[in-house]
Amino acid sequence: MNSILIVNAKIVNEGKVIEGDVFVKQGRIESVAVGSANRNADKIIDANGSYLLPGVIDDQVHFREPGLTHKGDIYTESRAAVAGGITSFMEMPNTVPNTVTQDLLAEKYKLGERYSLANYSFYFGATNDNIEEVLKTNSKNVCGIKIFMGSSTGNMLVDDLKALENIFSKVEMLIATHCEDEATIRRNSDLARERFGEDVPFEMHPDIRSREACYLSSSKAVELAKKNNTKLHILHISTENELELFDNSKPLEQKRITSEACIHHLWFDRDYYKHKGSLIKWNPAVKEARDKAAIFDAVLNDEIDVLATDHAPHTLEEKRGTYFNAPSGGPLVQHSLVAAVEFVKSGKMSMEKLVEKMCHNPAVLFQIDSRGYIREGYHADLVIVDPNYSWVVDKSNILYKCGWSPFEGHRFSSQVTHTIVSGHLAYDRGKFDASVNGSRLLFDG
Repeated sequence: MNSILIVNAKIVNEGKVIEGDVFVKQGRIESVAVGSANRNADKIIDANGSYLLPGVIDDQVHFREPGLTHKGDIYTESRAAVAGGITSFMEMPNTVPNTVTQDLLAEKYKLGERYSLANYSFYFGATNDNIEEVLKTNSKNVCGIKIFMGSSTGNMLVDDLKALENIFSKVEMLIATHCEDEATIRRNSDLARERFGEDVPFEMHPDIRSREACYLSSSKAVELAKKNNTKLHILHISTENELELFDNSKPLEQKRITSEACIHHLWFDRDYYKHKGSLIKWNPAVKEARDKAAIFDAVLNDEIDVLATDHAPHTLEEKRGTYFNAPSGGPLVQHSLVAAVEFVKSGKMSMEKLVEKMCHNPAVLFQIDSRGYIREGYHADLVIVDPNYSWVVDKSNILYKCGWSPFEGHRFSSQVTHTIVSGHLAYDRGKFDASVNGSRLLFDG
């Protein structure tokens, strides 16, 4: 279809909620009308008072392709993302093989073009010894450089100070970091083994991957960024301690150092390990209730700029291992938006702030071309959310390839009903149209 008219919507955009209609033609937003738009269209969607949002942009996912596709793949996970209202994602390089050469990055983009129902970009991965390849990365069509300053898959731990200095001083595009101090984690792991052997309780995870480990690494990244005027984005902040590293005195457009929070660090805390166990084992760890509260406040007061998922599926069989064998990470893209809407409905966050953190700010921070807002002339990435639809997460409605969710058994009170990706109605009340794939994201940086 060439045109879509959405009528009777509560349009949430740029700090306001207005009632009106949006007309989409040939993949772009042609008009945003307060009140009724008298237009002919190939498809008319009556939002019937539901919220119309810009498509969510998730700046941190692991879709596991290539090499780990028993956990998830670009098709299955982008499909789940679209059902959750995510129209664009940025995917991480710790696949197999790791995305640490330009040839491997090009192969990944071919996979995205072939299989992704959502718009896509892929980070290029830095190592201790691939600076020449890093510097070949095109900032116009690649979202950023990823540095694992904490243990990860394959040859991706960057722990050599000279290598870090080299990367931070020479890379002009955005650098995104996973910050946990490896030496601290190893020391804490050894102490836990001495006490418990291999049967370490999962409640120990925030002690092993501790707040000290996070702060040591995050503060080092900030120190390097300030020294070299690097554009630094620190992912998945998990501690109250780290918040002192970030500044909310400038508008996002002027910040050189930014940060991200993830849904799981706002939803879960240490008490949940008792009944969730490995299902909420992430790196960095879900920590104390006071960390959760402080991170939430930092999202609201703009010390933290972006709200994302760190979607990282593993099979249930893998997750059933003992502490040191159960991998860290969990699936979230299908449920992140409705989880955030729960914050709105409980009075913790406004719908305008949700859209700012999940839609507008990722577009601003990464300088994404013509996305992240409901503006005339922009790509039509749009999501309709029914705020009064009650449903329970169970295996019959989970779309992740791994087949489980940390939210299983939870009743949400809102639901994504429609998702439009680059002007294509990709999701319509439980039904997918995979005849048109998403587009490669482009950047103004």
